[in-house]
This record gives sequence, C-alpha cells and structure tokens, in this order.
Amino acid sequence: MAQSALGILLRNLREERNLTLRELAQLAEVDHAYVHRLETGAKEAPSDEVIAKLIRALKAPKREAEMIRFLAANTAVETGLVEYVRSDATVTFDEFAGAASMVFRGTARPDYATRIARVRRFLKEDDNDG
Repeated sequence: MAQSALGILLRNLREERNLTLRELAQLAEVDHAYVHRLETGAKEAPSDEVIAKLIRALKAPKREAEMIRFLAANTAVETGLVEYVRSDATVTFDEFAGAASMVFRGTARPDYATRIARVRRFLKEDDNDG
C-alpha cells in the first residue's frame, strides 16, 4: 500500500514535534492505531473532527493546517508535491492547492517547481485582472 500525501504530511509534522504515534494520539484524543493508518495510507479522508484534533495536537502552522484539510478531502495528491512544498517555505497554500489541482493530458507531467511557477504566474495574472 502506497503512503498517502496526507500521511506523509502528518508524519512529517509529528516528527518535527518529536512526538511518537501514541503521544500524538493521546494529545489529539484519537486512537493511535487510527493515526498509524492515516500515516501509512491505510486510511484516508478522516472526519473534520479528527482533522481538527490532529491539527491542534500538532500545533500545525496555518499553511500546513490548510494543507491537511485539503489533503483529507483530495486523496489523489502526489506525495512528492507535499514533500516539495514542505521543503520550500515560500510556497503558499493557494499555490500548493493550485498545483495539486492541475489536470494533465497525456503522460507528461511537469516537475513540481514548474507547476508552482505556473500557478504563481496564473495567480499574478489573476491579481492584475482584478
């Protein structure tokens, strides 16, 4: 079973806070096995209540909290995109969501930096039009 983008983000945030699965589960008042299933991709699309508890327990920054909510509702996002965005603090949530929502024809996929650049151009053009 492939790890989900949501799972990667949750694990990354948990490890940044130096929490074990059990510690996070206890802080969030969620079963530790459920948190494990979310992190490994065995479970996707948790309830809004569980998401809110995890965000609070992880003390997730605003961008990451928005990403968690987005990933819970959009399970097909590539894990590599989440890893790329986490490594580049200049990428906003709107840029992430735009890149994650891109639809491609054929088999060619631009790299993540190219996708973010395209979204930034689009958002800039949209701001200039408004």
